[in-house]
Amino acid sequence: MEAAQYPAHWEADVVLSDGGTAHVRPIRPADADRLRSFYGRLSDESIYFRFFGPRPRLSEREITWFTNVDYESRVALIATIGTEMVAVIRYDRIEPGEAEVAFLVEDAHQGRGVASVLLEHLAATAREKGIARFVADVLPANQKMMAVLKQVGYTAQSRFADGVVRMTLDLTPTETAQEVTASREHRAESRSIERLLSPGSVAVVGAGREPGGIGQTVLRNLLGADFAGPVYPVHREARALAGVRAYPSVTAIDGEVDLAVLAVPADGVIEVVKECAEKGVRGLIVVSSGFGETGPEGRARQDELARIARAYGLRVVGPNCLGIANTDPAVRLNATLAATLPELGRVGFFSQSGALGTALLQRVAQRGMGISSFVSAGNRADVSGNDLLQYWEEDPRTDVILLYLESLGNPRKFARLARRISRRKPIVVVKSGGTTQDVPTGHAAPVLGLPDTALSALFEQAGVIRVDDLIQQFDVAQLLAYQPLPAGSRVGLVSNSDAMALLAADACVRVGLEPRPPVNLGARACPEEFGEALTSVIPDVDAVVAIYMPPIPGDGAKVASELLRASRDCGKPVLATFEGRIGMLDELRVGAVPGRGSIPSYAAPEEAVRALAHVVRHARWLERPAGLPEEIEGVDTGAARDLVLATLGDAPAEIDASELLARYGVEVWPAETVESPEEAVEAASRLGWPVVLKAAGPEAAMRAGTVRLGLSGPDGVRDAYADLTRQLEPEAVLAVQRMAPQPAVPTVAGVMDDPAFGAVVSFGLGEITARLLRDEAYRLAPLTREDAAALVRSPRAAPLLLGEYGYPPVAVEALEDLLIRLGRLADDLPEVARLTLDPVLVGESGVIVLGARAVLRSHEGPRPDGGPRRLG
Repeated sequence: MEAAQYPAHWEADVVLSDGGTAHVRPIRPADADRLRSFYGRLSDESIYFRFFGPRPRLSEREITWFTNVDYESRVALIATIGTEMVAVIRYDRIEPGEAEVAFLVEDAHQGRGVASVLLEHLAATAREKGIARFVADVLPANQKMMAVLKQVGYTAQSRFADGVVRMTLDLTPTETAQEVTASREHRAESRSIERLLSPGSVAVVGAGREPGGIGQTVLRNLLGADFAGPVYPVHREARALAGVRAYPSVTAIDGEVDLAVLAVPADGVIEVVKECAEKGVRGLIVVSSGFGETGPEGRARQDELARIARAYGLRVVGPNCLGIANTDPAVRLNATLAATLPELGRVGFFSQSGALGTALLQRVAQRGMGISSFVSAGNRADVSGNDLLQYWEEDPRTDVILLYLESLGNPRKFARLARRISRRKPIVVVKSGGTTQDVPTGHAAPVLGLPDTALSALFEQAGVIRVDDLIQQFDVAQLLAYQPLPAGSRVGLVSNSDAMALLAADACVRVGLEPRPPVNLGARACPEEFGEALTSVIPDVDAVVAIYMPPIPGDGAKVASELLRASRDCGKPVLATFEGRIGMLDELRVGAVPGRGSIPSYAAPEEAVRALAHVVRHARWLERPAGLPEEIEGVDTGAARDLVLATLGDAPAEIDASELLARYGVEVWPAETVESPEEAVEAASRLGWPVVLKAAGPEAAMRAGTVRLGLSGPDGVRDAYADLTRQLEPEAVLAVQRMAPQPAVPTVAGVMDDPAFGAVVSFGLGEITARLLRDEAYRLAPLTREDAAALVRSPRAAPLLLGEYGYPPVAVEALEDLLIRLGRLADDLPEVARLTLDPVLVGESGVIVLGARAVLRSHEGPRPDGGPRRLG
């Protein structure tokens, strides 16, 4: 008999609460031996709690029953680590909409969060199969199982009868359940990165005898940084390397190994990974190349690396990476190829590029900025920027987060994390544009279907500071790391150079800041004059740029000390252009270490102002309320889903979206397609005069001059029909629609389910010029009221909606409400690949949707960042 099949998305790699990993998948008949072995390792207590009595072994009939399920009414998921099964959870449907649930975790793995993550995945599976409730009979003494069922976040009820506690879980996703899932994900991923960055011991596999080799370089950098734990070189033949005892294999090392750096040829990496798993290593850094960056064969090798490592509970940085570093004095880890490592600082730095990593670290060190930790992820087979965000959010040693990204692996998750983390710690990103040339082979695909402005909108929505290049990133970072945030955009200028002060003032105006008249001290100003001027300016501004450029070398150290003294505890950011130096003013004082309140110095005043402008915009974002997607009336998600499922076929299909939008409280004015002048007249009589006659085909409707407005009688309709038919030959498809009230501003709104972003809402004005210039704005769905307001105001032509340039103000709030409804629809229905409302007329009293088209496509499995926790 052929075994039943299950959807591919039911399998997942997951991070456990202690930072280790496991693989979750449905049970299969071939798991019979695994189940026997698993059961044989259970304690008597665990068996008693599961079966309500002693059961030394499972019978062959029971094993067959447990391993053969139909993946419909009976589903069982198992967690595996390596080749061993360590936990199982199952449901059996007992009536429509209800199933009995039970789980069992091997004693050695209890307390690692295995049961919680399995329950999340089984609940998602059950919902797909129409099951709304789980029931579980639990012995009163089984407090662990009751705690798991209560703490998952679903609505739970319990009652005691006949010596057992019957617990009922409502599987409807709630805000509490989502918060619990996100919190567990955060703790687990943070812990997994902490284990990588704070190892107790490190093995370097592939360290050769010859200086200059990759493994030898990492080994010497580890030793040169004075790593706080033991370092174990691994070499098949050498007895010692760099004066340290060497071992022939990882398993031969006589101490525990927390982290292994792999610098062996690509075709030998998999065997070393298995050896590390046998040893109990918890994390890997694969600096070796020859993986996804080399083509399909390398990509397959990279996928196998990630699969095996995760299966055995290891997190992987790389391959093809520079390595990781941690400047914590209790760790002192430099497991990188870079000999120059910045000093202790308050900045966490993630670089997707290994090639750039060395240069980046040198630049940071030259500025005296310092870092807390550094990760170069290379091809990102496993560890990504999202993982580091989770870690740095909780790291007390990190105040600012820097990301250099070539692609986004999971933009929806990035946006969710960044929106939360940006309110506590600023995130500064350098992201190249969304073209395929920007992404090395082996990295995640770039964003497709959306312009780069959409990515900028995602960052803006999440509070992320996006900059154009690495120099700007460091400029902004050293300001954020050492100076307070500004309360506004008023800028004071203190200078000993008229020309430099004017350059700074002009730069302020260009970036939207408000410069105050510069205080010019003259070329021979003494240190005390700088201090006095700064003290006098600070009370009336939100930030100060001090410029010290003496015509001949002066007493720079004393001027720096005066500026630091005068700015100390003022609560406002102070920046400098100090003798053209790039770095921190503390460095001018012998033995000083930059700390909070240190003044960053820039090569030119324009660079200082540009960095300040980024920080001012971030401070404004922080002032906005965080907001939540609001509840809206007139929405029937169930009916909308039924309509979509009834319409879906095997291939994507374009439909009139009027019925679908009606389920979300959005009315589309009816339009009747006509095939003759008389049909057009009859339609106009039914709809009500005056009417418009317009091209009905999607492509023809985009052309200028394909609408005839204000037709108030039969003759006008006939003439317009004849005119448009001649213009659109040979394929003229025309429609009649009631004339909308004037005046009104034409706009275009829509949603799309992007393969990378997920559900995105777009908005722009409908004028031809705006369309040609692609003057559109984007936000991720669902939208808060604040998101909708920002979306409306983001296009460059938005002032036409706000009563400027002589235009009457229109019903912006009604437009925002429409966009919120579109965002809700997009978030609810992943089958809607694209939905376009064109045109949407915005008048003084409301909005009128005159046309709507949608493309539907089948969608299986959870969206990225949807459903239960999973890696990737």
